[in-house]
Amino acid sequence: MPSDAPLSLLGGLTAAEFLRDYWQRKPLLIRGAFVDFEGPLDPDELAGLACEEGVEARLVEEDGPDGPWQVSHGPFEEAVFGELPERNWTLLVQAVDHYVPEVAELLEHFDFLPRWRLDDIMISYAPPGGSVGPHVDQYDVFLLQGLGRRRWQLGGRVPDDAPIISGIDLRILERFTVEPGDDWVLEPGDMLYLPPGWAHHGVSQSDDCMTYSLGFRAPSADEAVTSFADFIGERLPPSLRYADAGMTPPSDPAELDDAALERMRRLILTTLDDPRQLAQWFGRVMTQPKYVDQLVPSDTPTDVDELVALLQEGEELLRSPGSRFAWRALDDDTATLFADGDGIACALPLARAVASDEPLNAELLAHEGAAELLATLYDAGSLTWAEEE
Repeated sequence: MPSDAPLSLLGGLTAAEFLRDYWQRKPLLIRGAFVDFEGPLDPDELAGLACEEGVEARLVEEDGPDGPWQVSHGPFEEAVFGELPERNWTLLVQAVDHYVPEVAELLEHFDFLPRWRLDDIMISYAPPGGSVGPHVDQYDVFLLQGLGRRRWQLGGRVPDDAPIISGIDLRILERFTVEPGDDWVLEPGDMLYLPPGWAHHGVSQSDDCMTYSLGFRAPSADEAVTSFADFIGERLPPSLRYADAGMTPPSDPAELDDAALERMRRLILTTLDDPRQLAQWFGRVMTQPKYVDQLVPSDTPTDVDELVALLQEGEELLRSPGSRFAWRALDDDTATLFADGDGIACALPLARAVASDEPLNAELLAHEGAAELLATLYDAGSLTWAEEE
């Protein structure tokens, strides 16, 4: 997508302008981001999804029978929804894009952002008054109004240690003050972008209110440091250790002197400062699937010749719902294809094709090693045959 093309999705901003002025900086309200928007599923279908095994769903009742802000976790029995009050509750269903292809198609409009940054599309349903309280998320999110009306109030950026209400299964802020002018009611097709750390409060204003939350993930510093250290540590030889050859006699044998600390510091920094290893770790981390059990590996290795024959007969492979792909060039001709937390070296054009939205059909066989790569990805559960969907 050209970065200089104005996008109605972004209120007439170009992708470059949005990324420069708003992304991770400040909120943006976009009226009519999706003109004449009609959601791909209705409230009953969302409730049905929340009843299925393996689907992550939560029910938030502001005045629950067991206390305020009661949270229940799915899967739910259908009868539960008939027993709920007429207002002040919310159903949240995660990763709906993994189960409903029409929901996943919404992501095609956001190709001005790295695909590997995507977390999932959560959909919420609420009757009048439904809310999850004023809170803060540590990720970028686009809040697309799909059905009915929702009032959004923003409270500005808040510190990490902002006090939250204790004793409940939600991180609701104890104090929430609406910033002047940051109070809007969104209609279907309207969208609100929020950067991380921005306090917000959404309340349903209509009988049926559905909001699509497109979230973008980023590992925290503590997660990144721990994960990268583990990744590097598994690849280091046991002979690489602290060394102090040529040191001078210590003035006090019990002292940890500056020279010793500097040797240890150099060992750690030299070991970690490896851009090639960092890329290999980062690609694996950012393509790890949200739900590992959604990938179904093959029981037996795929016969490569049979796979080639099926593709040549017109069959097509599909990327499994929930699978994540990315690539990183190693040189002018080769790359690492990252798929669901693994990394596979292959030809650069092949990696780009598999990680894109291109059809996975017989045309891919023109790339050297394509058949073997596709078989490996199929056996891992990252790909599936179209007829198996």
